[in-house]
Amino acid sequence: MITINMTKAKDIAHDKRRQARSAEFAPLDIKVTIPSEAVAAEAARQAVREKYAVIQSSIDSAPDVDALKQIVEAL
Repeated sequence: MITINMTKAKDIAHDKRRQARSAEFAPLDIKVTIPSEAVAAEAARQAVREKYAVIQSSIDSAPDVDALKQIVEAL
């Protein structure tokens, strides 16, 4: 029988979340430096922050590995 370390599994899930978040932020990081697009880009960045805050909470409260897998697959 395989024993899964939930702490390490959650760390891996958080790493995948960070990678996905960074990929979504990359185009917005450029747009936020353009004065005519800065306001819209910052609003989009806030939406990304809120989205990944919910995902972070879901990862932290995941009861088992199957729940973590579902969260990571949804990224």
